[in-house]
Amino acid sequence: MNLEELRQKINQIDDELIKLLEKRMDLVSKVASYKLETGKAVLDSKREETILNKVAEAVESPVYKDVIVNTFTDMMKHSRAFQERHIRKTR
Repeated sequence: MNLEELRQKINQIDDELIKLLEKRMDLVSKVASYKLETGKAVLDSKREETILNKVAEAVESPVYKDVIVNTFTDMMKHSRAFQERHIRKTR
């Protein structure tokens, strides 16, 4: 496979990831609304730790483990920031 073909495959995966991330953010928005209604804190450290452990165990190739766990860490950080903005705007 040449570089252009590899990049096309990456672009296809990126398109799928975008759709999945939008679905995820729709749910994050609903979680933020629930937390606002119930007074729950945005950060749930125990849940995040559980998720990151699950991700680390699910990664099949050890060489990718740190990168994928870090990606999920960043994704959760941005999801928390979104929740906090959503809650501030709604109050």
